[in-house]
Amino acid sequence: MVNHDNKNNNYRNNLNMNRELFVGPQQNVKPEWIDHNGHMNVAFYLVAFDEAIGSLFRFLGLDRKYREIHKVATYCGDFHIRYVRELHEDAPLKITTQLISCDEKRVHLCQSMFHENEGYLAAQSEVIYLHIDLRTKRVGPMEAELFARIKSMCEAHSALPKPSNLGRLIGKPNEING
Repeated sequence: MVNHDNKNNNYRNNLNMNRELFVGPQQNVKPEWIDHNGHMNVAFYLVAFDEAIGSLFRFLGLDRKYREIHKVATYCGDFHIRYVRELHEDAPLKITTQLISCDEKRVHLCQSMFHENEGYLAAQSEVIYLHIDLRTKRVGPMEAELFARIKSMCEAHSALPKPSNLGRLIGKPNEING
């Protein structure tokens, strides 16, 4: 896994060569994310995952400038979170992202959140983001250059093992297994 920042243009220019998960910037569990049980509140797992997605999108060029120039936005079409193990205040987080599939209008991805120092899996997410034309408020195609970068990363990530939470159903065991 490689930590990517917006200045790493060598990686951005060679996306098809990289078959490693995207690792967003390091975050820590903030005091305001702690609930009455003394651990990270469920709502803030989504916040941390979303911040990591924002980092990925900025890295790929789906940033404020792109959105303003092309009058577009990204909307979340579906977001599933699987909670695995609790996190506590100030715990260092490492969030990895794997692109699963994409087309000109959608990006499907999975994420894993780890306690960075202890290495355990704390949560996983599966998300579909929609590329929205703000003039019509409908799903619309990405600009070709942006889509090429996303598609290149998606193709590279297709060589990686599929995440265990991909397509996971929710329900009691007897409901899921028949």
